[in-house]
Amino acid sequence: MKNVSNLTATYYESDAFDLSEFTGLLDQTTRVEDVPHASSIETNIPVYDMLELGAVLEEDKTRRQLMAEWAQVLSRGAGVLAIKRAYVDTAVLDKVTPIFKRIISEEKLRGGGGGDHFAASGKNDRIWNSLQKLCEIAPNVYLEYFANTAIATVCEAWLGPNVQMTAQVNLVCPGVEAQQTHCDYHLGFQSADVSALYPAHVHDISPVLTLQGAIAHCDTPLESGPTKLLPFSQTYRPGYAAWRREDFRQLFEERNVQLSLAKGDALFFNPALFHAAGANTRQDVHRLVNLLQISSAFGRAMESVDRDKMCK
Repeated sequence: MKNVSNLTATYYESDAFDLSEFTGLLDQTTRVEDVPHASSIETNIPVYDMLELGAVLEEDKTRRQLMAEWAQVLSRGAGVLAIKRAYVDTAVLDKVTPIFKRIISEEKLRGGGGGDHFAASGKNDRIWNSLQKLCEIAPNVYLEYFANTAIATVCEAWLGPNVQMTAQVNLVCPGVEAQQTHCDYHLGFQSADVSALYPAHVHDISPVLTLQGAIAHCDTPLESGPTKLLPFSQTYRPGYAAWRREDFRQLFEERNVQLSLAKGDALFFNPALFHAAGANTRQDVHRLVNLLQISSAFGRAMESVDRDKMCK
């Protein structure tokens, strides 16, 4: 097959992707020396513990060193990192979770409940723009929830200052099947034909304008279907166009990994990373995760947020 991911590619044709090149990228390994601040490496995903990083974040020099490491992981490394105890004190989650569940119930009664994209219709519950809805219902809780040093640091590491925060709650019920493999906003949300209209350099730019995150509001063991991830897949340049191909999806199913999270943990990944929510086979776990989509100050967020109203 023609190799279209080299530096001379100007457009990506759907019939010219190189699965062997993609496989070679997936064969990389996360090395301990590349992630010195990580407390562990699990299935190639570096895991950071906020209890160990408190002093690092207090000094500008060491904080920047950590941010440089995180940027490296998200760009040329595994493409995903986990933060244990992003909320060292989970009491604020106990305030926020009942509000989210109330919103879900009220939106269902009004017939305006949100569905999940990339999953079977009606299986998951979704709160679109949970950011603004939480702020309007409980502004003090909202402030406590988002005044989080770990989240602020990883956002700045990837996007720089003055980011635009958006959030969407996903509640995955027992028995729900896995999502389809996909990449995320911007180009990941386009059809294959539309994606192919954009030149290769736009495919390069899109991932650095957005960061994907997830805050676990409950323990998420592997049986509950935490996000299926394909480390290093974001380094394949035509990935935004290739993820829809059946051979790439099949390889994802063969090679993906999952990481269990505890309540208060967080996960962040490059939007070009191949991923999908897993199947929830635990009858006793309703997996509630607040999905963060953080945009660059120079980008356009997926959701419309009335930030003037929020401030007032």
